[in-house]
Amino acid sequence: MAIRIIREEGDEILKKKSREVENIDEKVLELIQDMLETMHKLNGVGLAAVQVGVLKRIVVIDIYEEGVEPYILINPEIIKTKGEQTVEEGCLSFPNKFAKIVRPKEVIARALNEKGEQIEIKAKDLLAQAICHEVDHLNGEVFVDKIIPGTLEIITAEQTNEKKEDRKK
Repeated sequence: MAIRIIREEGDEILKKKSREVENIDEKVLELIQDMLETMHKLNGVGLAAVQVGVLKRIVVIDIYEEGVEPYILINPEIIKTKGEQTVEEGCLSFPNKFAKIVRPKEVIARALNEKGEQIEIKAKDLLAQAICHEVDHLNGEVFVDKIIPGTLEIITAEQTNEKKEDRKK
């Protein structure tokens, strides 16, 4: 396992569309473990493979809910959305930047898990937000392109860590 380097704002790869995973092999499983480790080390809620420089449709999400394992989504697709929520959002690829954005309140997503089994997730609130954010990454879209004008906030690294800790509570 290894902590991967996060690709940050200005890196061209963040604007590229990721390719489907055709075979879940040892290399893919190792990438998933590295992504989980990297996300947890940085106190992130989600991480897409493109953010560590790999153009594969893989996402990991952990909303830090007790008793709930992190979500591993391979080739995820959002098949249904419902409602709307205005939320504050940040991104590991855009350190110290936060803004308000409109996301669906609820989503249904379909994906493969790390065993290659098809799963369906009914998500709302933070989990729905995270799924939408990470699927956007797989499509070459980043949250700063979708912010509500006038809500972008650039803060110190210390304030960023406080926001991340608050999200876990």
